[in-house]
This record gives sequence, structure tokens and C-alpha cells, in this order.
Amino acid sequence: MLSRVISSAVLGIDAYLVDVEVDVANGMTRYITVGLPEAAVKESKDRVTRAIVNSGFLFPFETITVNLAPADIRKDGAAFDLPIAIGILAASGLIPDEALRRQIILGELALDGLVKPIKGALPVTIAARDANMDGVILPRENAAEATVVAGIQVYAIDCLSQLVDFLCGKIDIEPYSAEVPDQAQVVDDHLPDFSDVRGQEHVKRALEIAAAGGHNLVMIGPPGSGKTMLARRIPSILPTMTFEESLETTKVYSVIGLLPRGKSLVTIRPFRSPHHTISDAGLIGGGQIPRPGEVSLSHNGVLFLDELPEFKKNVLEVLRQPLEDGHVTISRASASLTYPAGIMLVAAMNPCPCGYLGDTTHQCHCAQVQVQRYRSRVSGPLMDRIDLHVDVPAVPFKDLTAPVAGTETSQAIRARVERARAVQQDRLSKHRQVTCNARMTSKMVQACCAIDEKSSKLLERAVDKLGLSARAYTRVLKISRTIADLSGTGSIASEHILEALQYRTLDRRME
Repeated sequence: MLSRVISSAVLGIDAYLVDVEVDVANGMTRYITVGLPEAAVKESKDRVTRAIVNSGFLFPFETITVNLAPADIRKDGAAFDLPIAIGILAASGLIPDEALRRQIILGELALDGLVKPIKGALPVTIAARDANMDGVILPRENAAEATVVAGIQVYAIDCLSQLVDFLCGKIDIEPYSAEVPDQAQVVDDHLPDFSDVRGQEHVKRALEIAAAGGHNLVMIGPPGSGKTMLARRIPSILPTMTFEESLETTKVYSVIGLLPRGKSLVTIRPFRSPHHTISDAGLIGGGQIPRPGEVSLSHNGVLFLDELPEFKKNVLEVLRQPLEDGHVTISRASASLTYPAGIMLVAAMNPCPCGYLGDTTHQCHCAQVQVQRYRSRVSGPLMDRIDLHVDVPAVPFKDLTAPVAGTETSQAIRARVERARAVQQDRLSKHRQVTCNARMTSKMVQACCAIDEKSSKLLERAVDKLGLSARAYTRVLKISRTIADLSGTGSIASEHILEALQYRTLDRRME
């Protein structure tokens, strides 16, 4: 007898429907799975067999053929355990076929029949809604995540026997409901606050500009000057995530299995800080079946690279395309997948190998050739894609002992940042994919960053003296536009250009 169960699988960060066809026929005892199954799918045979028996059902020891269609796409993961088990029981006559026609079923089975959580519940539910299915049946741990998608019923189950009784009409399961967080009300009191930072006012100003325009930034300073502490506070001043941004980011965390259990959405902008020993596959993504890397896990948030020159050069070079395009494409023989990578890159580095070049309290022992070799670990094309270069000097003792009262909080800075972002979104409203100044194309820069003759001559002299590339010139204009937005002025003035040029520290030093 033949049965058909509708399930789903994830490809990239999107899902597609999979027909799980099960045929149980008289003959010698065999269990065959076809449709390009990977190792985890092939191993489902033993899990499904014991789960059915331990749930109190009779397993048909006959010729069982399981086909996963479409057969030309590789299937991976343990989420097919449950639909295969239901298909075997339906083919044995225990479950009516009409109960399986409008529901997507997925879940991993334990040997005792309990249903374990899976990866990718959110994109699967979106695919079910787009296919006009009636509902999704999945593990209880994934139910909150799935309820984010409106217009489709979500049924949470705990074990195989419960699902069989539900499909046979013996019990009733109410659709799972959970409150979706209101993005406007999301506040994380656990984020580090800028009120903890003593001194470094000019660095705070640079971070505010970077947050307001979504600009990439590198901080250069001696050890202990507070670069990492400042970087970790950037999410506290970034604008609140929109629902669309939360959905995009949650899809990435869902397919890789990093979404906390019971949590429906990623509502706080991600902050990822990989160690400098990371590989290019770990940073960008990869594997036989490509998985998202740290760049995609930082989507709509911050990717912080501490000790930037210590990263392998080939690892840093693969960042160039994601920084420019906002997405990363990973090509393998089995598949070519695109993951989102709309990140704000924040990096930190020492000015020299010993870290004390230019420091007033420590003597630098590095030769000029050592300094040049150290900085050359970060290529010019990559540094060209970083908008702001900021010096972070050691904090004077008087600032360390200054009273905390009167220090500006992250909430106050974020209010200014959100006002500036609102201006940018209104200006760029015709372009759906562009929401901040850092993402503007060349045509948008021409239209939105017009400058007067005085500013033009000022910028021309700076380009000649600093040797700025065409890309760096464009980035100075974008930063100037952001500074003007923060000040509430409609046009870019010469003082905005001058401040933007101050944030090209490395260009000045290498002239």
C-alpha cells in the first residue's frame, strides 16, 4: 500500500516542500530510502523502526520503500523521521490518507517515540503558508518560533503516539498560540551601556556616526585603551530592529539551530565576535552542504573582529564581497547558496606589533619596517571598505577617576541615531533594500550627497594629499551625509566634510 506525507526541507535560509512517499509491499524484509538522502536521513531507518515499536504500534516487516521527492536535491537532517514514521503507519492502514493532505509534518524521533526539536522551523512555516497549506505539525520546542508566521495553524506535539491519535481523530489538539514580541517595546536591559565608559568622547562620537549610518569602523589604539569595551556597547545604540529585519535574522539562526528554545524571534541586533583563528569557512560559511558563517549570523547586527591583523589574510580577503554586496554566495558541486550578510563591521587593532606606537606613557620598540609589515596584513582593498578609522588613545587617570554622573547613556545616543535613521529612510524610501547611508549606491550618492563649491575644493585637496581612492572618496561623502543627518541639516556643509576626513586616520599615516 502507498501513502504520501508532505514534509519540508531547508535549502539556504529558505524551505521547499518534500513529498515523503512510502510504499509497503509484500516480500522479503527490506527498508530502502531513495531521493538523495544524506547520512542522517539514511540512519532514520533504525530510529523510525524502534520509535514505532516502542510507541505500541506494529511495524510492518515487509518491503518498505521511502522516496523523498524532488529526488534531485540532497536531503539532510533528522526532520524526516516523523513524516517517514507517519507514512509507514498510513501505508499500513492505521492512519487515513485524507488526514495527511493539507498538513506539513516534520520532527526528529527518539527511540522511545518522543519528538525532538529540529532546525529551520521558521522558513518551513513560511514555505507552508506560501503553499496555502492548512497547518504545520512540529515539535513543541519549535512551536513558538513557527507562530511568528501569520495565516497558518501550528500544532505542537510531544510524541509519535499523540500525533497518530490526532490524525485518526481520537484526540483534539488546539493550534499553538504565543505572543509575538512587539519590536517597538523590545528593550534589553542586559546590554552594556555607554554610561560605563570613562573618557573617549571623540570615539563615542565616531561610534554614534557609525551607528547612525550603518558604517564600518576600525579602532586603532594601544592595549587596554577600551577598544573591545566600546565595541561591545555598539548594539545598545543601534536602532530597534524592524519586524522584517528580525524575521530575516531569525531565519539564519533557525536553519543553523542557534535560536534559543521557546524564543520566537531574534529581537536584539546580533553581536558576533569570532576568534582570530577562525577559518574562511567559519567566517563566510561553507561545508559540503553550505552552512551560514559568522558574517550571516551577524546579519542586521555587528561583526566585531578584535586584533584584526592577527586574522589570516585569506580569511580577511573573503570579507570584501559581503561588505560590498550585503550577501554572500557559497558555491559547491552540490549547491550554490546565497545567505544574507548585511553587517556593520567593527574592527580593532594595535598601531604596531608591540601596541604602543604613539602612546605617551609607553615606549614603542618596533622598527618602521615591522610597523609596515604589521599593517600590511590588512590589505588596502579591505581597509578601503572600512568607512571610519578612529584613534583610541589610553585613558588618562583623571578620566578614570571622574564621577559617573553626567555621562551620557546609550538610550540618549540611540534616540539621536534613530532620528537620523528616520531621515535616511524617508530620503531612501524609493529603494526598499537600502535603509541607511552606508548602503547607498553610486547613483544614490550623487543624488543625496551634493556639496557646494567650497566643500568640493576642500575635498579635492584632501583627496590629493591623502591619496584617497574613488571608493574612499565615496565613503567620505556618505559619512558627511550621516553627520549632516545627525545635526539635522538638509545639506552637507564644509564642517561635515572636515569631520568626515578626520576619520581616515590610516590614510594620513601612510601618506
